[in-house]
Amino acid sequence: MTALPLAALMMLASGAIHAVVNAILKSGQDKMSSRALIDGFSGFLILPAVFFVPLPHGAWGWLAGSWITHLVYLVCLIKAFERADMTVAYPILRGVAPLLAAVAAVALFDEPIGVVTAAGIGLVSAGVLTVGLGKQVDRWALGWALATGATIAIYTVIDAQGVRAAPSAPSYIVWVFLSLGFGIAAIFALWRGPAFIVSARAEWKAGLTAGALSILTYGLALWALRLGDTPRLAALRETSILFAVLIAVVFLKERLTRGRMVGVAAIALGAGLLIAGG
Repeated sequence: MTALPLAALMMLASGAIHAVVNAILKSGQDKMSSRALIDGFSGFLILPAVFFVPLPHGAWGWLAGSWITHLVYLVCLIKAFERADMTVAYPILRGVAPLLAAVAAVALFDEPIGVVTAAGIGLVSAGVLTVGLGKQVDRWALGWALATGATIAIYTVIDAQGVRAAPSAPSYIVWVFLSLGFGIAAIFALWRGPAFIVSARAEWKAGLTAGALSILTYGLALWALRLGDTPRLAALRETSILFAVLIAVVFLKERLTRGRMVGVAAIALGAGLLIAGG
C-alpha cells in the first residue's frame, strides 16, 4: 500500500477512536478533571517510549506552539461540552476545523489542494455542521464550540509541520503526549484542586481507557500527517462525527433527527471524494 492510501486509512481509524475518547469526556461529571485524567494517563503510558525514540530535534518550536494551542483548545472544548449536548457541540467544533485548517495549510505552507479535495472538504464540513443543527444552543455554547474548532485547525497545521520536521513520527508523537500529560494535565488537576481527587477516585478506569485511546487516535493522525497533505487528511478525521452520532444516540440516549441523516450522508460522500482525490 502506498503512502497516501495508508495515510487516509490511518486518519479514518483515528476519527473513529477519537469519537470514543470524546464520548468518555462528555460522560464525565467533572469535565476538567476527566481531561486531566485522560492526558495524565496518556503521559504515563507513553513515558517508557522516550528511551527508544530520538529527541525531536528541529521540532521543538512546533511542540511549544502545539502545547499552547492544545491548552486553549482543551479549555474551550470543556466549556463547550459543559453547556451543550454532544450532538450539538461536537458537530459545530469539528465542522469548522477542516475548512480553517485547509485555508491555513494552503495559504501559509503552500500545501496542495485540488478541486475534488476541496469539494470533499466542503461536503464533510457542511455535513458535520448539519448534524449539529436543529437544537437550540445558547450563544456561549456556540462561541466555545467555534473557538474550539479554530484551535483544532491551528494545532492540526502546527502538528503537521512539527511531525514532518522531527527525525521520525514516533519521536514527535511521544513528545507531544509527554508535554500534554505532564503539562496540561497537571495544570487542570491543580485548577480543580480537591475536586480532582474526588473525580480521580470515581473515574480513573475511564480515564485510563481514554488515555490509552488518545495515544492511538492522535498518534495515528500525526503519523498520517507526516505521510500526506493536511487539507485532505484533516477533513477525513472529521468522519469521527459518524461514530460520535452513533455513540450519542445508543449510549448517551441523545435524539437523532431525520435532518441530521442528511448531514451523515454528506459526510460519507465527502469522505469518498477525499479518498478518491488522493
